Amino acid sequence: MKEMTPSKDLAAVVGAAPLPRTEVTKKVWDYIKKLDLQDPANRRMINADDKLKAVFGGKAQVSMFEMTKLISDHLK
Repeated sequence: MKEMTPSKDLAAVVGAAPLPRTEVTKKVWDYIKKLDLQDPANRRMINADDKLKAVFGGKAQVSMFEMTKLISDHLK
């Protein structure tokens, strides 16, 4: 897989080093699980902290499917 460079906002979550898209997604999930950001009532929803809000365009909560699209907007 081609390595992609994360934006400044995404780099705050996954680091600034270029990574394949699959590894970026894995690191974001590791971050979400570490901070317990999945909504307990609906596990498909992600509750954003300040770092993820910057990646999610200011949204406080997104679905895991929407999250993938929003992350790809931060990869060059």
